[in-house]
Amino acid sequence: MLIDKYSITLPRNSHDAYKYQLIPRKHKNFKITMLEETKIKTLDKVVVRFSGDSGDGMQLVGNIFTNVSAGIGNEVSTFPDYPAEIRAPQGSLGGVSGFQVSVGKGVHTPGDQCDVLVAMNAAALKQNARYVKHGGVIIIDIDSFKEADLKKALYATDDPIKELGITAQVLDVPVTTMTKAALEDSGLDNKSILKCRNFFALGLVCWLFDRPMESVLRFLKNKFAKKPAIYEANAKVLQSGYNYGNNIHAGVSTYRIESESARPGVYTDINGNTATAWGLIMASEKSGRPLFLGSYPITPATDILHELAKRKDLGVKAVQMEDEIAGVCSAIGASFAGDLAVTSTSGPGLALKGEGIGLAVMAELPLVVIDVQRGGPSTGLPTKTEQTDLLQALYGRNGESPVCVVAPASPTDCFTMAFEAARIAIEHMTPVILLSDAFIGNGSSAWRVPEADEYPAIKPPYLSKERIDAGGWRPYERREDNKVRYWAIPGTEGAAHRLGGLEKDYDTGAISTDAINHERMVYTRREKIARIADDIPQLEVLGDEDADILLTGWGGTYGHLRTAAAELRSQGKKIAFTHFRYINPLPSNTGEVLRRFKKVVVAELNTGQFADYLQGKYPEVRIERINKVQGQPFLVKEIIDGVLQIMNKN
Repeated sequence: MLIDKYSITLPRNSHDAYKYQLIPRKHKNFKITMLEETKIKTLDKVVVRFSGDSGDGMQLVGNIFTNVSAGIGNEVSTFPDYPAEIRAPQGSLGGVSGFQVSVGKGVHTPGDQCDVLVAMNAAALKQNARYVKHGGVIIIDIDSFKEADLKKALYATDDPIKELGITAQVLDVPVTTMTKAALEDSGLDNKSILKCRNFFALGLVCWLFDRPMESVLRFLKNKFAKKPAIYEANAKVLQSGYNYGNNIHAGVSTYRIESESARPGVYTDINGNTATAWGLIMASEKSGRPLFLGSYPITPATDILHELAKRKDLGVKAVQMEDEIAGVCSAIGASFAGDLAVTSTSGPGLALKGEGIGLAVMAELPLVVIDVQRGGPSTGLPTKTEQTDLLQALYGRNGESPVCVVAPASPTDCFTMAFEAARIAIEHMTPVILLSDAFIGNGSSAWRVPEADEYPAIKPPYLSKERIDAGGWRPYERREDNKVRYWAIPGTEGAAHRLGGLEKDYDTGAISTDAINHERMVYTRREKIARIADDIPQLEVLGDEDADILLTGWGGTYGHLRTAAAELRSQGKKIAFTHFRYINPLPSNTGEVLRRFKKVVVAELNTGQFADYLQGKYPEVRIERINKVQGQPFLVKEIIDGVLQIMNKN
């Protein structure tokens, strides 16, 4: 047994664990007291929420906890909840940053409520107490609950626990005091010491959930590889937090979390933006075309630019542009030159790129446009999530400008759908809009790193030498089966041509103002997009095939909707579930699936854009709606309550 100033380290056995109370040496009656045997709860999944000021490192420790959990075989799902006011005053309600993670097995969402809340200050507690389960645990830094802190967080009384009506077990932990004690001999200044407080909280949470400290320390060492003094300080504080868990005198339960039987392979925790970038790299390799990204940094899509900018070793060309229009136009130029061309943005940027995308539609060039959706019109809510760009993606361009639209369902699915977006763009010579969102773009899941042979080769529709030799090649010459224009890479002998924004003759490729030709080109481009339906998977229906109600949605709501459907079935309700990742065109069996059910319930984070889209295509289907526009993802309970209400309607 090792005793330092504030902690005891004992061999820990999860089946025979005891807690100890240590009274620090500064007290005259220094002693060790054995307390009750630790209660250990075994659960399929648990939810932890870290919260504090923006700048307190909640996203960092949340990501570390997630990564470590994924590494020991847990499924994970995260929700980084960034503050709307990035530079809000310290300790204020507007500047609270949160990170919620669900770990265990059968995990599809970050959870509606958390089992454990870490609140680093009074504002964090006030903003997040409502997310704690009845009977859960709240860990607070009691050093940040002084009178001034309560006043800044707009409490009406000096008893925040009573004022908020908290029923969870509250652990008053002197996080700041103990962090300072652990680092009093470190030589760090006070500001640097306070930046380590988040790792004390992480250490305590790691003890609660029996996370392997060696994995945490390894992650930490990689993070601060170039700053050994910072690593040493954080590692020491982390260990102090873990030891405090061993010594904690409150009767709090620890948790054993079940793991999923996983397919053998290399697993990691990955967020949606990183997965998107990696999916594009895979597509570049599988198509044999170099990857080009022209992008202006915009929240919450910037990390795609950051990630691809690191990949010069894989031949990636990533260029930060001065505005959104330059971003899309540079990508169109790269596409004409023969690259797999990509531009990334969020909703306001997609609006600015509209004319450029229309040019790519007319030129019939492959282009991937990534829109990581955020809340609100104009600049709106940059750090919050919504699904409000769907109609803009479908129709937000002048003229008849049809494009393919796809949407990933989860952070890990961002890899697959980025690959699919690139495949469709190249093989069908069209712009493809990938509608991600802030929830899955910033959120993460456990991911098995795929082998290259698990993804198909991408086959560009190159202009063949035989066609050139036959003579008479024209820029808009296309395959009759799918209406796809041949791709003549500049420099191909005998295939010199130009493309531009003015309407072209169907046969010659020359500029044309002929009315009938214009209509023919419009319908041809439309048909080309429609025929993509023959090249995408059909809808799959889960649950009760004989149900009256089909629950559905699109994109990043997948996890919440699937979980809601499963919980409704566990309650004895008959319900089926399907989800859309391909939006334009829709899967070829969409009409057949929808017509099977008396009611189709569409749940989405907008006022009903996808529901209106489906209703327009299938007017005979009875469509009901569940909508939320709060800059937040669904709670599973909200969907369950909405479905039950619809079930009870005539």
